[in-house]
Amino acid sequence: MSIDKFGYQQQLRRELRIRDLVAYGLVFMVVIAPFGIFGGVFQASGGMIALAYVVGAAAMILTASSYGVMVQKYPVAGSVYGYAGRAIDPAAGFLTGWAILLDYVCIPLLLSLVAGAAMNSIVGSVPVWAWVVIFVLANTVTNVLGIKTTKLLNWIFLAAELVILIIFLGYGLKALADGKGQGFSLDPFYNGTSFTWSLILGGVSIGMLSYLGFDALGLLAEDAADGARTIRRAMYVSLLVVAALFVAQTWVAALLVPDPAGLIANGDATGSAFYDAAEVAGGHWLGTLTALATALAWGIANNMVAQVATSRLLMAMSRDGQLPKFLSRVSLTRSVPTNAILATAAVSLVIGLWMATRDDGITLMSALVNFGAMIAFVVLHVCVIWEWVKNGRQGGVLRNVVVPAVGALVLIAVIWNGSLLAQTVGLIWLGVGAVILVVLLATGRKPSLPEVPGDDEPATTPKAVENV
Repeated sequence: MSIDKFGYQQQLRRELRIRDLVAYGLVFMVVIAPFGIFGGVFQASGGMIALAYVVGAAAMILTASSYGVMVQKYPVAGSVYGYAGRAIDPAAGFLTGWAILLDYVCIPLLLSLVAGAAMNSIVGSVPVWAWVVIFVLANTVTNVLGIKTTKLLNWIFLAAELVILIIFLGYGLKALADGKGQGFSLDPFYNGTSFTWSLILGGVSIGMLSYLGFDALGLLAEDAADGARTIRRAMYVSLLVVAALFVAQTWVAALLVPDPAGLIANGDATGSAFYDAAEVAGGHWLGTLTALATALAWGIANNMVAQVATSRLLMAMSRDGQLPKFLSRVSLTRSVPTNAILATAAVSLVIGLWMATRDDGITLMSALVNFGAMIAFVVLHVCVIWEWVKNGRQGGVLRNVVVPAVGALVLIAVIWNGSLLAQTVGLIWLGVGAVILVVLLATGRKPSLPEVPGDDEPATTPKAVENV
């Protein structure tokens, strides 16, 4: 489906095929993402970390189904922001876009913070804030060069992450076979003495951070070679692959943790729980290798694609007049939203440098990212049901009502069992967005989107995006 129907000009090159999009999704989710947050999820889930990741995968599969429905109807950049604005109302789209901005704007700076902390533990002479600057600048230069450069580096980083994961799993399984750790057990999947759903959902509320990224594929609808069909398939494939890898690595690591009871009771203040398990499996060199891999994967690979996704969301909201117009300008020579990329980098630098001085910086950013994403996903499910009712109940009940309803309920349960910090700061952010919306309405600047004509109506004149 051409985006001309929605009042836009096709200005981004359709370079990405399904294999590129799957790689993009895997890099964004980071196939070794549990390395960095293993201790927190292990503690929150009472040691049943593999089960937490299985439940998280189920929730995301339901969400991917709703993404598939909406991206087929509205194959334009903007993702949930655009879906809510067209399925429900442009004002609802603005608030949803505001909520998901909390997720996307915070992700690049969160990744830089985590990577900076990891590198500081290896090279202590370089402070965290300096690593933040290095990671932000490196990714900005790469993305300004164009989507082709990003695509090539995606494949390189994905290959490296997979190699390191295979090394860990190989040494980990051999160590368990040799009698190290707790030996082979299904306790990371289910422990009858401590299991409760609130415990598991608490673990999911943290572990869900690992899955964030598959949804960013919806923001690349105008970069995909075959549009909506390619995006939908890539979402399912990348989710299924990464879920299998997450469950495998967390199961093995959970059985190699030196002091499981102590980790559950005291938490992982240094963030080294996974690296400690890797050291049990293969020695100090494997612990260091997994720590370095975490820094590079979060700081460069994931950060790079996160910045791409954030810039597309800013571009989409800008060209609809809901953010400053300069953010919608696209480079004629490189076919990328240059100003949106630079704005994302500026926010990451300013807030990242501030958060680098705080002891709770990573915790605060993680809470914001998860809250914004979960709220946006709930709205996505509502959009599918709303669209189905609005269009005269066309389409199957299972995919258009049952799946989104169950998906929304699961996510609401995850939000409810999440951290108080996430709920508090997230609600404040949504309150600010509501105030801005009221101001827009009071001053006669109600959010709007280009009209979509019926099948027998001529398409609207494509809405041009400014070029630089």
